[in-house]
Amino acid sequence: MKTILYQNEIGESSNIIQSGGLVAVPTETVYGLAANGLNSSAVEKIYQVKGRPEVKPLSLMVGSVKDIEKYCLDVPTYAYSFLEQHWPGPVTAVFKAKNCIPNIVLAGGTTVGLRCPDSQLTLSLIHHAQVPLAAPSANPSGQPSPKDASSVRDYFDGKIDAIIDGGPCKLGCESAIFDFTSQRIKILRKGFLKLNLVGITGQSGAGKTTVLDYLGSKGFGIIDCDSLYHQLLKEDKSLLSDLRNAFPDAFIDNQLDRKKLGSIVFQDANCLAKLNDITVGYITCAVIDQLIKFQKQGYTDVGIDAVELISSGIADMCDTVFGVISSRENRIERIMKRDAIPMEYAMIRVNAQKPEEYYKDNCNSIIENNGTMQDVINQVERLINHG
Repeated sequence: MKTILYQNEIGESSNIIQSGGLVAVPTETVYGLAANGLNSSAVEKIYQVKGRPEVKPLSLMVGSVKDIEKYCLDVPTYAYSFLEQHWPGPVTAVFKAKNCIPNIVLAGGTTVGLRCPDSQLTLSLIHHAQVPLAAPSANPSGQPSPKDASSVRDYFDGKIDAIIDGGPCKLGCESAIFDFTSQRIKILRKGFLKLNLVGITGQSGAGKTTVLDYLGSKGFGIIDCDSLYHQLLKEDKSLLSDLRNAFPDAFIDNQLDRKKLGSIVFQDANCLAKLNDITVGYITCAVIDQLIKFQKQGYTDVGIDAVELISSGIADMCDTVFGVISSRENRIERIMKRDAIPMEYAMIRVNAQKPEEYYKDNCNSIIENNGTMQDVINQVERLINHG
């Protein structure tokens, strides 16, 4: 076999793909070894050429967000909105696969990863061939991923049909992989996201904002999930629609009354759990969106503050998690002052919170906020300086 080096010959490359051949393609991350992702025999060649174990599934490259419904099931609304912002780009999204995806791509599983690469040449090939591309990195298993066409040729000259030379890859590292198959979105691979993530959680009124503000003063990028939630309540029509269906009594003249919603959920554990189930996907997508922005802006450290950091799954994305706790009396007083609410309502909020033991069991470190602000700062400083 002679391996052909193409520049802009998309038609010829498409013919190879449609006939079951292999073409190495450029992306912004690394070069991929591509075949028709709906052709089992073609995909089998990828495993053979790479020496890749067939127990490892393959992702598919697609042309746009519109392709998701062709190949995937049970895709949440927030996943579409998130990917419309970040495709084309170094983001792979995992969903439940439709039956049209060959078993060899899934490696016997039930899910498939989709990615829309930021390469006009490869996007043109996908559109021309009219099939998704199964395209793992274009290297023998265990070898470094190639970042230019010459490296691919060194690996596979005479073993694959063609290479499309798109020049050097812009990023040179793998995509981030996010699993959308449950309400708790998971980061399966950080990929290009090189941020050090510090999670901050704890009881309402315990003083998480104090910790977050201090990290911000030390150059951390800051993500306040409560602020993100309030922003989503103002702007995200899909979230508001979901809330209206679940809590119609919290809407007055078709407008969400946040205090009414709070009075419903903080007095009923089942309602609070339902609210968290509805909002967790939207908030997590907003968190990941901000992480990508911070990465582009050159941040190295990020603090993420969320009451439901652990149950939402966001804690699993973090490198370390701080739990902030305080006495019941202090928390009631702070909530009353912060939210301008009477003691009765503040007590309802406090009673709905998880106990101290929950945070001690699930966090890497505990910060006690029963003294002065300087006491808290000293604790945080010790943790970020010494771990």
